[in-house]
Amino acid sequence: MNRKLAAVTGCLALLLFAARARSEDVFKARADLPPLLQFNDGSEVKTAADLERRKREVAALLKRYFIGTFPEKVPGLVSAKVLDERRADDGSLRRRVQLTFDTPQKASFEVRVWVPKGEGPFPVLLTQPRYYQLRWAELALERGYIACLYPGVDSHHREKDFPGYESAWQDFRREYPKATWSEISTKAWLASRTLDYLLAPSSGYRFAPGKVGIIGFSRYGKQSLIAAAFDERITSVVARSPGSPGSSPYRFTSRNTCAEAPRDFPSEWFLPSLRDYTGREHELPIDAHGWYALIAPRRCLIHTAHNDGSEPTFAVEQAYLEGRKVYALLGHPDNLRVLYRAGQHGPVTEEQRRRNMEWFDLSFGRGAAKQDDFPEELIHYFDWEAWKRGADGEDLRRRFVPAEAADDADRRARIRWLLGKPPARLAGQERQDFITRQESAMMTHDRWRAGGTSRTPVRFGAGVRGNLYFKTKNDKPAPAVIWLHPYSYHSGYNEGYGVEGTTIYHRLAAAGCVVLAYDQCGFGLRLLEGRDFYSEAPLWSRLGRMVADVSAAADFLIDGKGAVQGVLPKVAADKVYVLGFSVGGLAGLYAAALDERLAGVASFGGFTPMRSDTSVSTGGLRRLWQWHALAPRLGIFDGSEEKVPFDYHDVLALIAPRPCLVYAARRDRELDPKAVSECIERARKAWEAGGVPEKLEYHSPDDIGRFQKTQHELFLRWLRARS
Repeated sequence: MNRKLAAVTGCLALLLFAARARSEDVFKARADLPPLLQFNDGSEVKTAADLERRKREVAALLKRYFIGTFPEKVPGLVSAKVLDERRADDGSLRRRVQLTFDTPQKASFEVRVWVPKGEGPFPVLLTQPRYYQLRWAELALERGYIACLYPGVDSHHREKDFPGYESAWQDFRREYPKATWSEISTKAWLASRTLDYLLAPSSGYRFAPGKVGIIGFSRYGKQSLIAAAFDERITSVVARSPGSPGSSPYRFTSRNTCAEAPRDFPSEWFLPSLRDYTGREHELPIDAHGWYALIAPRRCLIHTAHNDGSEPTFAVEQAYLEGRKVYALLGHPDNLRVLYRAGQHGPVTEEQRRRNMEWFDLSFGRGAAKQDDFPEELIHYFDWEAWKRGADGEDLRRRFVPAEAADDADRRARIRWLLGKPPARLAGQERQDFITRQESAMMTHDRWRAGGTSRTPVRFGAGVRGNLYFKTKNDKPAPAVIWLHPYSYHSGYNEGYGVEGTTIYHRLAAAGCVVLAYDQCGFGLRLLEGRDFYSEAPLWSRLGRMVADVSAAADFLIDGKGAVQGVLPKVAADKVYVLGFSVGGLAGLYAAALDERLAGVASFGGFTPMRSDTSVSTGGLRRLWQWHALAPRLGIFDGSEEKVPFDYHDVLALIAPRPCLVYAARRDRELDPKAVSECIERARKAWEAGGVPEKLEYHSPDDIGRFQKTQHELFLRWLRARS
């Protein structure tokens, strides 16, 4: 009988394992986030019971791909020894306590507990004692919270007043060799073990049941999210700039945003196997939005900055919008919020700390904080239907016949139709200032500076501000390059993560080029220009503005139309080129097609043919007309992409016979390499007709989509051959 039971149990286990394996096997690579309200096998989450099963699936996926597994059994608390206790001037009780647990070797760690003066009951706030986070604990204490500092300090940090707080995690990891947990998840687990002590009746703390918060900044924000995701006793969390993979899914950071790729996290923060997903982030069956599914419906605030080098706003919003669906299903849509602030990753100001504490007060029904103090604010959400209602209906209904353009004039007409109609006055027309030293410092424009180069702030076009980079001692006219950056909403034209030696603009300047670098519409210092664009120019497109800015940049470099604040290097007016990566490569092609003054163009990962771009893996044309709101008119062809009135062979044909470099890596997840190759062969006829087929240069290496030193040097070789 027992053998039969064992056999049945074994079969059930195998079936469950097979079902779980099938669930992951059926997941197909997708550019968009895996829906939180959909199981990996494609079935929908419709009820609260369904959601509990989906949460278990999400938790298992997060452990498998991101943070590893925890010990199977939680060790009991053996002892809590008070090492030191004193009354502070504010009347609070401040303790150092050593906690020992029932692990094989009876491992222990120290915590600090600050208890406010009064009778209680008090809410509890946990944080990690990094120096810039101690003020949160002090503010919590002032507001009547029990503040607890636990050993979550990163192994790359040291706090002299908290010795050992950066290494306690290693003691516990040695205790459980079968657990595969990472550094950050181990420390999140230590936060839970701290709560085992704080919330135990025997500890004697007068805590308010159900009112436990945790807060952290940057890497500590990641840690706080993970702690809350796996411990339901934590009822409110504030993660300030937690970055990737905290608030920012890798699908929307990585190499084509100049933000953090899976390969970039240091040491043992996450599972080493996660690094292998660099360039193929769309194959992950879960992403950083998974934390929200596990935390819901408890309160969660993401506090991020417009120009945070670690946290692209677009990535933050995509995760938020998906997480909000879970909160809505549970009836608490207001419990998840993104709070924006101006500026960069740091510093942490007193006003920002106050706002963080107001979130906890709101969570716990304290003070004067109201939900209205935390309204939903979105920078990137684009309501295409609303845009369509405000567009020129007659122009949208225009159809181009025949399907293929008849000649170059027809090609230009079709392209200009897509770009839309600019308003009489462009946004920024009245602007007369330059990028300041403070702004360049915030955007780290000089961080990777190469020797012997200079930077000069300039202004051109409709108030576009940028910088010229050039070789300091070069007094001869030099070829110029207009640098168009990728989807780097947070950093604009500056490169951040993944830099190999120096940035493209410094590398080109050191090589003798004059480089004009600026933030494109809706990126970097122009982030909010993108948010407001269609309210000010409903008949135009952001792509149209980006193309217009390239022509204005050419006006400046060729004809001197603009202003300069400092030394203006000499430019060879007949050698002005455009270089772009990702969306910059896209804009560069359109600009070169419509502006014959540009001597040539190099596009790295800039396009995949539109008429065949229907893949879930690339995201399809939706990326252009909805996600990034670059060309809303493409939305008309949703589901009938084959009817788009032109394609990139037409754009390329308008560039011929000028030099054109197209680079499309075969493992670039943003494009279809076969379709790009076919497009190139079709476009090549235009160069052949001009007798210069060699001037269309195409590279399709076996690589991921990226723009680093190897690609920089390829462009330099191409440019030198033409200059």
